[in-house]
Amino acid sequence: MTETAVYRWLLAGWLALAPAVFVLLLRVTAPYGRHGRRGWGPAVPAAAGWVLMELPAPLLFAFFWWAGGAPLRMPQLLFLALWELHYLHRALVYPLLRIGRGRPMPLSIPLLAIVFNVVNAYLNGRYLFGIGPAYPAGWLRDPRCLAGAALFFAGWAVNLHSDAILRRLRRPGETGYRIPRGGLFRFVSCPNYLGEIVEWIGWALMTWSPPGLAFALWTIANLAPRALAHHRWYRATFPDYPRERRALVPFVL
Repeated sequence: MTETAVYRWLLAGWLALAPAVFVLLLRVTAPYGRHGRRGWGPAVPAAAGWVLMELPAPLLFAFFWWAGGAPLRMPQLLFLALWELHYLHRALVYPLLRIGRGRPMPLSIPLLAIVFNVVNAYLNGRYLFGIGPAYPAGWLRDPRCLAGAALFFAGWAVNLHSDAILRRLRRPGETGYRIPRGGLFRFVSCPNYLGEIVEWIGWALMTWSPPGLAFALWTIANLAPRALAHHRWYRATFPDYPRERRALVPFVL
């Protein structure tokens, strides 16, 4: 069987698995952060866990770019730059900025995330730099690319701003939780997740590719159930939690 055939089967299975993961995570909330609980095996410091689970994504994507002949055409360079922008921040900067980063998370969480990041980086990297059709230089002027890039940057900015608000809630040494306010927290409990979902929907539009669509669906499958769990937790923990605030989508959900 050729790599292309294996790739197609893997992508089809990956797309089919996303709805099942969504349903599973609606019933079982991943046990880290405020939802941490015992019974999930040995633990590692949270900062180390973030580095461990996120770092394979930028390394593998860069490897597939190099293995694909290191194309220097602008569309491929744009894809490479935006992927690395997100993941190098998530793997190396975000863990160091987190206050309370020494709190442990079950080792099973980063191990599962590594599986996701390896498969996702392979599907996207091999398609964009090898298996998929070549993008012409004029793709940068295509409305799908322009709209997708705008969504990507808008989602990235919302994600970073919301994370900064969450970090400022705690003083050094504090580990408790408070009600976040300001920015898109005026409308939803988890604008950081909303921003990341918008970011990867933009990626799917910008690359106009099946693995890009799969990535967007997996992001929704992972983050939407967690946003709902966060929202329920906020309401149960803080009696004065703003009642008009939604979980993930302003005025809707």
